[in-house]
Amino acid sequence: MAMLIAVIIILVLLLVLAGVIYYACRKVSRKIQYFSQAAFGTRSLMEGFQKVEEDYAVRPKSVSGATSIYLPQIVRDFPDFHYDEMKRRAESLLLSYLRSVDEDNAGLLTEGTEELKDKLRLRLEDMRNRQRKERYGDPGIHRTEIFQYRKDKSRCAVVFQSAVQYHHYEESDGQVVRGSKETWEQSRYNVECIYIQDRDLIENVQDAGLGMNCPNCGAPLSGVGAKVCKYCDTPIVEFNIRTWNFSDVSEV
Repeated sequence: MAMLIAVIIILVLLLVLAGVIYYACRKVSRKIQYFSQAAFGTRSLMEGFQKVEEDYAVRPKSVSGATSIYLPQIVRDFPDFHYDEMKRRAESLLLSYLRSVDEDNAGLLTEGTEELKDKLRLRLEDMRNRQRKERYGDPGIHRTEIFQYRKDKSRCAVVFQSAVQYHHYEESDGQVVRGSKETWEQSRYNVECIYIQDRDLIENVQDAGLGMNCPNCGAPLSGVGAKVCKYCDTPIVEFNIRTWNFSDVSEV
């Protein structure tokens, strides 16, 4: 009889303990639901975190826009600087750069210095050596602003910053090994545009970021003002230094 009573007491205590645990779990669960609803608008934290991740994938990156600060200075220095046209050119160049990587074809780059083209070719060569293909599916630009304006005696540089979205991933043997074909990715890019003011203050073509070559034999020219190729004696049409040209594209 005493044994039975002891068993009953133990069962009752276990039921009470289970009830306490159940009540505590329900209370904690309600608090979690309340927090998740208030923070994310969802009933569970897992759904909330998933929603945050999805929102982050489609929310455009902010750009460090300083157009209102730098544009008056640029126009004062260069009255013929047309902001809308240069902005369109910068966006077009950026999209062509991404297409060039996506299709493994440096020839798709619409414009730019030889320095920029060499940088692109090296990037494509590196991907080939790794036996991978880098994809930028459905690229689009949300917003572009002037990010920076630099000026010295020899040249000036205007840096545009763009908020971009795309499906970014890498393939190897037709299989996705990095990134996703379905998930959007948001990023920022700087596109630098330079203007050579004084050839006499530039030590060499490479420092100028122009990267000029002979149209006949392809040899690098000795300087911006070169008249004849020193390798094949081909006459060189003088390069118009007083023009804007794109020298760099970089993700930030």
